[in-house]
Amino acid sequence: MIWCVEDDTNIREIEIYSLQASGLDAKGFVNADEFFAALENETPDLVILDIMLPGKDGVEILKRIRNTYQSKDLPVIMATAKGEEYEKIKSLDLGADDYLVKPFSMLEMVSRVRAVLRRTRGNDEIFTLDTLVLNATQHVITIDGERVDLTFKEFSMLKLFLSHPRQAFSRDQLFSLIWGQDYIGETRTVDVHIRTLRKKIGRYGACIETVRNVGYRLEESNLHE
Repeated sequence: MIWCVEDDTNIREIEIYSLQASGLDAKGFVNADEFFAALENETPDLVILDIMLPGKDGVEILKRIRNTYQSKDLPVIMATAKGEEYEKIKSLDLGADDYLVKPFSMLEMVSRVRAVLRRTRGNDEIFTLDTLVLNATQHVITIDGERVDLTFKEFSMLKLFLSHPRQAFSRDQLFSLIWGQDYIGETRTVDVHIRTLRKKIGRYGACIETVRNVGYRLEESNLHE
C-alpha cells in the first residue's frame, strides 16, 4: 500500500489513480493529522510526502516518522516544488529515501516508487522466541503456526522486546519509542498495553518481565520456569 500525503485534491487523486493503474494499492491523506491517525492502525509500504502541507509540513512529518520506533524504517519519497533546494537537502539529511521535484510526471513517480521498494524490501525481518515467530516485514505474528492478532502498538512493542532481549526499558522509554515523542498521553498507557499483550501471546506473556521501579524487559528464560 502506497500512501500519498498531499493537500491538493487534483494532484492527490492523479497520484492515487496512477499508482493503482500500475498495479499498486494506494490511498491519500490531506494533512498530518489524517496521516498519523491512520498510522495508528496500519503501516504502508511507502509514503509519498509533500513538503508544503497545512499545519505540520512534510519535514515535520518526516522527523516524527524517523523518531518513532514503529515507523522509523518506513520508506519515504518527498515531493518538493522547483527551487526548494534547501528543503530537499534537509529532507534527505533527515532520512528521506528519495525525492520528486514538482511538476513531475506520473511515470517518473511510479518508477521512483518501484525503485525505492526494490531497495528497501530485502529479506524478511524475522524474530523468534521458541515457537513464537514475528515477521516484521509482513507484519505477522504466529505461535505454534497459528496467527495471532495484535494491535499496531502491541506488535511494535513485542518487536522492540524481541529485538532487544534482556534489555530493560523504562515506561518513559517505551512510551517515547512506541507512541512517539510528540504524542500527548500518560505512561500508564504502557501498562495497559503490556497487560493485553501478555494475555494475547499466552505462555509467552511470562517472558515480558516487570522490572521493579524501572519498567519491562524480555526475559527468555522465564518461558521454561
